[in-house]
Amino acid sequence: MKMEFDHLGEMALNRLNVLCPPQASIRQSFEASENLAADSLRQSPAPQPPKRDLYTLLRDHASQDEVLGRLWAESNAIPSWVCWEQIERGQEVFYRYGGPALTGLAFQSLLGGMGATRVVETLTRTGGFSTNVARHRLFETTQHILQCTRDLRSIQPGGAGHASSIRVRLLHAAVRQRIVKLAQEKPAYYSIQTNGVPINDLDCVATIGTFSATLIWLSFPRQGIWLRRKEIEDYIALFRYIAYLTGTPHEFFETPERAKMVMETLLRDEISPSATSRILASNILNSLEGQPPTFASRSFLEANCRWLNGNELCDELGLGRPSLYHWMLMAGQVFFFMAICYTYRSIPMLDRRKIAAFRRIMWSVIVEDKQGLGQETVFE
Repeated sequence: MKMEFDHLGEMALNRLNVLCPPQASIRQSFEASENLAADSLRQSPAPQPPKRDLYTLLRDHASQDEVLGRLWAESNAIPSWVCWEQIERGQEVFYRYGGPALTGLAFQSLLGGMGATRVVETLTRTGGFSTNVARHRLFETTQHILQCTRDLRSIQPGGAGHASSIRVRLLHAAVRQRIVKLAQEKPAYYSIQTNGVPINDLDCVATIGTFSATLIWLSFPRQGIWLRRKEIEDYIALFRYIAYLTGTPHEFFETPERAKMVMETLLRDEISPSATSRILASNILNSLEGQPPTFASRSFLEANCRWLNGNELCDELGLGRPSLYHWMLMAGQVFFFMAICYTYRSIPMLDRRKIAAFRRIMWSVIVEDKQGLGQETVFE
């Protein structure tokens, strides 16, 4: 799977590049990322995005090009296994356990994921996880999740979550093309033989798994949260559909059992931190330390990481050892999450109110607030 990738998405990107070529500055930013990787990810400004919206281009020209039409038709087709009632319940699961979910995504899925050596080799070449831009990248990823879970209409064809998932698919193709082209010009830049095609099928399956299976069977239990069987089925179904929209092989999420098996296999075979892993993990913590809305200290951030990932992995990532005080704070956070989540889910009226409130709050803090993104991004 390291050599397999989304061919249709890449062919569509080629057509879109003819219709609206990307800015030359983007190519320059990827060339500069070679130096970023070579000198321990020097702190450079985030590359400026091209002034185009690939989703809008795709939508407006789908009827004029066979390849674009194929991608548009596939993205808007509803697979037979999709049940909208189940998808909607899956969306609610994310907000029902919103606090533990965001904690797990930040400190286990993202930061713990830096232990995957092959993946970080791609990330370093995008320049997206230097200290100056890591927080923005984290918020962009969270925005995508919020768009996909905001309401049922959002994930259906024409909705914001549906559109952003297609944008992510095309963005992956664009990043892949640029890295491969630079690697062809300068073989030392990136080893396809060693690391596989950038953003390959295996990487994409792993990404969907970190948002779903890793939360269910690792992050939640380590925070005292155990989902009910139906919640697990609904949440996996939601992310199976998101996998479909982003051009990721979705059959690996056909059942909860298969999703768990994939997660365990990837953890066994892919986690092996490198020196670059330690740099990226440190950059993520630097970008979050003392920042709104939590203004958490580095020691407390490290306590979150160690609670969720264990000392062995965190030692390999070069994270500090928090004091007993910060371990106690972390334990208090876990007990708080348990009390809130179990209490509210046991009372349907409170459950509905909490889900609605958390949806509003998270959208405001992550997307609208000037301390977050400030506005919606189109991932270009």
